Amino acid sequence: MNERDIQFLESAFKKYYYDHISEIPVPDDILHREFGYQKLGVGGMTRHIQVKDAGQMRVMFMKTVPSDAYCSNSYYSFPNLDMREKDWRGADLVFDIDAKDLDLPCRRDHVLAVCEKCGRSWMEREREEEGKGKQGKEGERGAGEERTVGPGRECGSCGQAGRVRPKSLPCKECIAASKKQVALLNRILRDELGVGPDHMSTYFSGNEGFHVHVSDPRFRGLDARARADLAGYVMLSGLIPEALGVHKTSGLDRAELPDLGQKGWRGRFAKAAFGSKAKRAETISEVSKAQAGAAYARFEGIIREVSGDVGAKIDAQVTGDIHRIFRMPYTINSKSGMLKMACAGDADAFDPYVDAVVLDADETVSVECGCPVRFGLGSKRFGPYKTGESVELPVYAAAYAICKGFGRLAADASGTTSTTSTAAANAD
Repeated sequence: MNERDIQFLESAFKKYYYDHISEIPVPDDILHREFGYQKLGVGGMTRHIQVKDAGQMRVMFMKTVPSDAYCSNSYYSFPNLDMREKDWRGADLVFDIDAKDLDLPCRRDHVLAVCEKCGRSWMEREREEEGKGKQGKEGERGAGEERTVGPGRECGSCGQAGRVRPKSLPCKECIAASKKQVALLNRILRDELGVGPDHMSTYFSGNEGFHVHVSDPRFRGLDARARADLAGYVMLSGLIPEALGVHKTSGLDRAELPDLGQKGWRGRFAKAAFGSKAKRAETISEVSKAQAGAAYARFEGIIREVSGDVGAKIDAQVTGDIHRIFRMPYTINSKSGMLKMACAGDADAFDPYVDAVVLDADETVSVECGCPVRFGLGSKRFGPYKTGESVELPVYAAAYAICKGFGRLAADASGTTSTTSTAAANAD
């Protein structure tokens, strides 16, 4: 990202924080939390910061204008010291659900490969066509074709290796699939672990996923291993037929088979696998007549079939990490220029690509884009754009393009927003 783009984003972010600083919630027990932040154009993260009160927190935002702001879910006696000296006192639970981890087929249509050097972009799925492109007379790739396989991928325009990065422009299907996982996770927390609504909050991450924060004091003292076990329970990972009462040598033990009325993961599995008592009885009858090996294989198949409906697809490493600092609610995510915000009320009605778009919608700026797919943002549609195409975009869309890497301020742009009322190019 060049200096002009950095200045533009910092100006847009600063305006948001100036206008909304009082809306950023102050973390509970703020004195014992660790804070941190990142700045555009500066490598690494500044962390191990102690903040005494709301006023000091707000001053930190206005002085630093962070690209990303973080706060620990852990509580420490000395949050400003090195990790070994902080004196860990416990932590809230945090679960992370990200669309990129859900193996969604739609992602083939909206993950771009972007060259950070020249700004050229193309569909990431084209790497699967490696070797199928047109070849020159001497066996070289045709002009403009990208080498897209492996960590040292090269851009066909500028020839730079190692500067090509995948950039996702999530779609409605991504968000819907993520919401489904959030709903499953919330049911498990509520119905199986007894977490009340006052101790559970769901947030859009600001990019392509959701965070679920649990402040129930019953879980605060869990160490990293216990949190990893809890994550495994939520995901129902590693489930084998033996846990269901089906064995390779002795076949089915009916008394061990999960029932629909049971609590915990066993009832969760039974509902997904059988759906009704009649279906469960039918399965028992079918498996009882089979050889032990066949019965075992049958239940291996059932586990595979229902795995997506039984275990929530969370990032277990996030839940198990007791020293991680998390993006603060109602702060900007520099991967998109959008807001991490609570999904208040009905999460199904929450539209992040409208509700979490908070940067200026009235002013516009000229941006050179290169985006082969169409994307929705702030109730409008943008693109597709040819590489280097100059378009007039509202600030929020310009910030999204620059944060995602497929846009940069046009050569004739000042780097500050204008007050023109020109409609956004290709918007509807």
